[in-house]
Amino acid sequence: MREVEFAAKIAYCSIEELSAAQKQLVEKAKNACDRAYAPYSGFAVGAAVELDNGEVVLGANQENVAYPSGLCAERVALFAAAARYPQAAPLRLAVAAKKTVASPGGQPAFTPRPVTPCGACRQVFSEVERRYGRSMEILLYGTQETAVIANGEQLLPLSFSM
Repeated sequence: MREVEFAAKIAYCSIEELSAAQKQLVEKAKNACDRAYAPYSGFAVGAAVELDNGEVVLGANQENVAYPSGLCAERVALFAAAARYPQAAPLRLAVAAKKTVASPGGQPAFTPRPVTPCGACRQVFSEVERRYGRSMEILLYGTQETAVIANGEQLLPLSFSM
């Protein structure tokens, strides 16, 4: 028998500690939240993927009453990028989330802590990295802290592959 131990390396920082390029991508992800269709969850997620050709492609979650027919913002952005620019490799992906329904006495607001991607999105990150032969930095925004992750493998070390 052999045992294998996995560890993820995730850096947490304030938005001010990000590079100018990282901040700009996070802002685009935050703005993409306004494109979400989230009438059931009241939870808007926006994503922005920066490609090696200089393009930035946005995505937003799209819900459907026939769950699970909707799609997460991360996959919307990555699939749209691959459809529009199939030869361009993703360099980094930023994700932001906010509640679209205000709490009593409050306003709709971005989440204080980063929202982590679902398992299906993590598997897509892994496949995208294999497809293009390079890592994709992942930025998960929260108002109190932002997570900076070097690549998809940090989020899904035992991804499915053939």
